[in-house]
Amino acid sequence: LRERASLARLSLANMDQHEKAFQKQPKVALITTSKVNKNKARPGKAATRFHKSVGLGFKTPKEAIEGNYVDKKCPFTGDVSIRGRILTGLVHKAKMNRTIIVRRNYLHFVRKYQRYEKRHKNVAAHLSPCFRVREGDSVVIGQCRPLSKTVRFNVLKVIPAAGGKKAFAG
Repeated sequence: LRERASLARLSLANMDQHEKAFQKQPKVALITTSKVNKNKARPGKAATRFHKSVGLGFKTPKEAIEGNYVDKKCPFTGDVSIRGRILTGLVHKAKMNRTIIVRRNYLHFVRKYQRYEKRHKNVAAHLSPCFRVREGDSVVIGQCRPLSKTVRFNVLKVIPAAGGKKAFAG
């Protein structure tokens, strides 16, 4: 019994607890009865942390594999599958908790004048704690099930901006 309690404390120490409710990954057993060597445990499956590949050629970030965070909406460690559209855009705002606004610029053709006009759409996307983004970075987002009232996309890849600060978009 004492071994179980010490194992539970060990696995609890590996997870970040920042919420009022207890945070744990649903696919990981906190207290195991078998004495399995942790070095021989398969990563992502029988280990103390669950992670998966989202497919479509996107690599699982190192922070998702080795990190301590618990995020049920993360495509790498949570229960969210990516399906549908894959979009790219610039990070417009990163002020919300685990959510960013991605600005997608495009050209719209006006037939009357035979000219193009600039337009844009803002898309809200869930940002997993395994990524570090700043305004101006380019991101690849993938469509998933609705995560909230406005969020239907998840960040899959971050391409840092060349400059340090956000550039004028015009």
